[in-house]
Amino acid sequence: MGSTRLPGKTLVEVRDIPILGHVVTRTRAAKAIDATVVATTNLPEDDAIERFCIRLDVPCYRGDSEDVLNRYLKAIDRFKADVVVRITADCPLIDPSVIDIVVQTRRAMGAQYASNGQVRSWPRGLDVETFEASTLREASRYVRKGYEREHVTPAIYEHPDRFRCVNVEAPPDERAPDLRVCVDTKEDLEVVRAVAASVPNPTEIRAAYIVSFLRKHPEIASINRAIRQKQIGE
Repeated sequence: MGSTRLPGKTLVEVRDIPILGHVVTRTRAAKAIDATVVATTNLPEDDAIERFCIRLDVPCYRGDSEDVLNRYLKAIDRFKADVVVRITADCPLIDPSVIDIVVQTRRAMGAQYASNGQVRSWPRGLDVETFEASTLREASRYVRKGYEREHVTPAIYEHPDRFRCVNVEAPPDERAPDLRVCVDTKEDLEVVRAVAASVPNPTEIRAAYIVSFLRKHPEIASINRAIRQKQIGE
C-alpha cells in the first residue's frame, strides 16, 4: 500500500475489483500452481491487504517491509514450499498460461531459476519468476548488497556461475516488450483499465489479446509509453 508513485495501488479497483484481487484470481488459474499466498509487510498500512486476503480466502504472510528476501524465506518456511512462483502485486493482467509456460520450462530444462524478464519479450506486467526454494536459501548466503534483499532474486540470476538460470521467450503473437500493463503510475492504471473495459469478462484476457488490442489502439498504448521503470537500487 506504500507505493510512492501510486499510493494504495494494490487495492485500487479495475472493473470494480481491487488489483490484488485480479492478481490472485489469475494466478490461481494457472495449472502449474498448487497454492497461492500473498506476502505483504507488517506495517499498519498493510492491515488492509490482510483484511482483503481474508475476503479472498487466500493465505497472507506478513513480514519485514524492507527485507523482502527474508519475507520470502519466512513465507516459504511457513507454507513448506519446494518451488516458488513469484508474481508481483502490480500485475492485474498476469496471464495464467504465461505462468505455466515459465514453470514448465524451468522444470523441463532442469534449471534452478527461470523467468521471462531477463531478456524481455512479453509486455511488462506479464512478468513471472520461478525458482527452487532451496536455491533461494542458498543464494541468500551470498547476499551482500541492500538491493539483493529488496528485490529477492538478484542473488540468483546475477550469478549464473552458481545457479542454472534460463530465460523464457514469448511466442510471436505475444511478443511486445515495448508495451506496459503493470501498474506503477496513474498512466499505467489508465491503460490497464482501458484493456479491461474492452471485453465483457476481464478474467478471460490473455497475453495475445493484450498485444493485439494495444497495437490496434496506439492512442491507448501511448498513454504510459514515457513511464520509466524504476531500476534496481533506486
